[in-house]
Amino acid sequence: MTTPLERVAADLARHGITGAVRELPQDVPTAAAAAEALGCEVGAIANSLVFNADGAPLLVLTSGAHKVDTKRVARLIGAAKVRRADPEFVFEATGQRVGGVAPTGHPAPIRTVVDAWLGKYDEVWAAAGLAHTVYPTTLDELVRVTGGAVAEVGD
Repeated sequence: MTTPLERVAADLARHGITGAVRELPQDVPTAAAAAEALGCEVGAIANSLVFNADGAPLLVLTSGAHKVDTKRVARLIGAAKVRRADPEFVFEATGQRVGGVAPTGHPAPIRTVVDAWLGKYDEVWAAAGLAHTVYPTTLDELVRVTGGAVAEVGD
């Protein structure tokens, strides 16, 4: 049995992502906590938010500076309704717990939308499967690893 961190690290390696996973001394379950721990702007945190889109999981990688506009995202993907998923739905879809969900390392691919705002930063930080693990990445790497579509998702 592998841990969420091991699955994420293996997936990153398979995609040629070279940014090293960092284990922080404490959990950073929010963008603000992660930004403070890393000494970066909150906008440079790539939040991995899982939504229920007409019963199917949807991963939205959004800048920590944004709240996701679910109506905008629903129109973007052609869903009747997009709503925040509950922790059980998130775990079933990703194999990871809320607060540490990574863009990758899931049991199966998840449809993904990547916030265009993340492109404003040369380096962004994403969770690595546990609430106290992160790794540096870029908008382009996030798109490549997830197969996601870049879009404006914030309000």
